[in-house]
Amino acid sequence: MSGHNKWAKVKHVKAKVDAIRGRQFTKVIKEITIAARLGGGDPSSNPRLRTALLAARDCNMPKDNIERAVKKGTGELEGVNYEEVAYEGYAPGGVAVIAKCLTDNTNRTVAEVNKIYSKAGGNMGVPGCVSFMFDTKGFFFVPKEANPGLTEDTLMEMVLEAGGDDMKTLDDGFEVYTSPSEFYNVRQVFEDKNIKTEEAKVTAIAKTTVKVTGEDVKKVLKLIDALEEHDDVQDVYYNYDISDEDMEAAMAEM
Repeated sequence: MSGHNKWAKVKHVKAKVDAIRGRQFTKVIKEITIAARLGGGDPSSNPRLRTALLAARDCNMPKDNIERAVKKGTGELEGVNYEEVAYEGYAPGGVAVIAKCLTDNTNRTVAEVNKIYSKAGGNMGVPGCVSFMFDTKGFFFVPKEANPGLTEDTLMEMVLEAGGDDMKTLDDGFEVYTSPSEFYNVRQVFEDKNIKTEEAKVTAIAKTTVKVTGEDVKKVLKLIDALEEHDDVQDVYYNYDISDEDMEAAMAEM
């Protein structure tokens, strides 16, 4: 599966902007809080917090919200104690799925996530049942339309010099992959060179993909959509391979 998620783009078109923004704020605030709790409130010595603060900036989060989240993480302000959990399983068609969550009530979250898997015709498995199918990578999508004149060779040279691992050229842009430790360096170079990105995150990239066709397409997309909209779910990783034609056909029926 490419890191560039067509389904996410479709959802942004069909969903209410305010609702998306509200969910995004909640997810980023949780990530800032737990990053500060685990690694301290200084982003210069806490890469995870540094990445979370960049995400907050990308979604135009007010400075006061960010500062409160950091202080709740470091214990300077009273806050919710979130726990990191990942619920792994399979969607219809044998698609591997991981729902990464931050929750203050694991009993509630596991029951609700399990229900989502089951309702969509999938099944939740034991920890580790699919995580071995993914690698943790830094990922960027650099759209061609937003970066006129940017060539493949120029970007590749820039990526390699910054410590990036790989790059793929698509019709509408470039996918850039890094190790998690080099993510911030590559991002900083992009900012210094005024390279615009559509996505920039540390994520899980599937090692292999599963081709999904027919009725399973709609079932898989509904499962992933339901997981992504759950308040406790921070990220959803999956290894489907769905053609543009099948994606559009499924959307027309949803």
